[in-house]
Amino acid sequence: MTRLLLIFLLIFSASCSNKRDYKNSSRATGWKMIGRMGGFARDYNKKTKEQETGPGLVFIEGGTFTMGRVQDDPMGDWNNTPNQQHVMSFYMDETEVTNLMYAEYLDWIKRVFPPDVDNYRNIYYSAVPDTLVWRNSLGFNEAMVNNYLRHPAFSEYPVVGVSWLQAVNFCKWRTDRVNEKLLEEASFTAPNARYNVSGNEIFSTETYIKTPTLAYGGNDSILNGGKRSKILVELRKDSSIIAAKHTDLYMQRKDGVFLPEYRLPTESEWEYAALGLDGIREYNTHKGRKKYPWNGQYTRSGKRKSRGDQLANFKQSYGDYGGIAGWSDDNADITAQVKQYPANDYGLYDMAGNVAEWVADVYRPIVEDDYNDFNYFRGNVYTKDSRNADGTFNVVTVDSIIYDTLPTGKLIPRQLPGELVQVPVDEWETYLRINFSKSDNRNYKDGDQGSKLYNAKNRSSNEYPMYNAPVQKTYADSVGVIQREYDKSSNKTTLIDDEVRVYKGGSWRDGDYWLDPAQRRFLPQYMATDYIGFRCAMSRVGSKTNKKKKARR
Repeated sequence: MTRLLLIFLLIFSASCSNKRDYKNSSRATGWKMIGRMGGFARDYNKKTKEQETGPGLVFIEGGTFTMGRVQDDPMGDWNNTPNQQHVMSFYMDETEVTNLMYAEYLDWIKRVFPPDVDNYRNIYYSAVPDTLVWRNSLGFNEAMVNNYLRHPAFSEYPVVGVSWLQAVNFCKWRTDRVNEKLLEEASFTAPNARYNVSGNEIFSTETYIKTPTLAYGGNDSILNGGKRSKILVELRKDSSIIAAKHTDLYMQRKDGVFLPEYRLPTESEWEYAALGLDGIREYNTHKGRKKYPWNGQYTRSGKRKSRGDQLANFKQSYGDYGGIAGWSDDNADITAQVKQYPANDYGLYDMAGNVAEWVADVYRPIVEDDYNDFNYFRGNVYTKDSRNADGTFNVVTVDSIIYDTLPTGKLIPRQLPGELVQVPVDEWETYLRINFSKSDNRNYKDGDQGSKLYNAKNRSSNEYPMYNAPVQKTYADSVGVIQREYDKSSNKTTLIDDEVRVYKGGSWRDGDYWLDPAQRRFLPQYMATDYIGFRCAMSRVGSKTNKKKKARR
């Protein structure tokens, strides 16, 4: 009996030892995580929560899927051969960025960087969409040229005339404005200060995280003007609490308040989100395949209440953009107001039709799935923060703004005041690395010197790079006037280079063939059209799913 009791006690003690509570102590050292005497995590949050969903976004659980075409290729492009890919969970805008959303961006820039100030003029004008994209040599579209962007009747329509570069800059601006609001709501910065900033006192998320005293141009009345900041400043003065001298005065990434950056979705993310495969999932497999973001092989609804209605805004046939008067097929002739058509199974609207959309990727005819099948993306250019000799960060100022001259002659700021200066990574970061060896990886394995077909001889035995798209010259003459010259050389064999970007999805100008999420086209990143818009995405950090209960396996 004594032996049985001893065995029971040993088993009980062993089971108890496997259920230690590490909520208030370190799993690594056993030290207390929180206490007046200090500890590793003085601000440790026991109620760690998952990432919050940012404004305008919809959560999309990642997974594996077949990327590429599921139908014939009558165009003969051979640029979307099926391949298996896996994407991590992420977020995406439920609609395309609208004219109203973009107008908010333009309004902010105009107030912070007034275009009547010489140093700021090109900041504002570089962000304004090209409204002339509506013109056609044999068409009368002046009503859209003058009204589409700014008239309130078009406020909830997708913005067009935006280049890839402009879309990227909008994403950066949106990131900082969302995080700036979160910082104020956490009572760190002065209330409503974000409405009264000037060009040399703007907020940048990365600047605040890495060198907070330089954010807002170093304006302490804004940085420490919130209630919580004032309490932390006073707490730091309390010598009776040993941990007080280590109190963080500024919000940090470890606090879990800041959201990851808004950005353009990668091509694989966009295609995965557009397909909405959740609707054909049965347990752990997808039953069948999808040609469109909705179920079925046709563009018209088969539901009883909406039977016969078109499920997207696209060109019906030659000379038919919306049917006859009084009986419109898709209720639109140009773009349509967002949310006019049913969402797909992820809750995303207009992933087919209305406008095509920019994605982040540099275009290549082949998706190199042999080299990567996880979060596939072509276009990586790795940079690092520029530092002074004493280790301090370089921050862009009003007087140090660098402008890039686009082939169109338009000037666009490389970075805005308040942001950390970025420079390419060099041999200090790449030496003996096995995962990457240079900063610019846009032409990796398809256009670089390691490519199998890098040099192709032409008839005269001269060698040219495989992607030798025309290069339009733009330069300033002796008096500073920008001059532009077309590339009239006759030895060009392609329109592809490292400056062309992928756009996905069909638009109001396209037939139903382009509604297939697998179809892909490209355009130089500095150009814009009247049928290409964009939407933003955001990476998911933490768990793969936002569901509390795990799905059965």
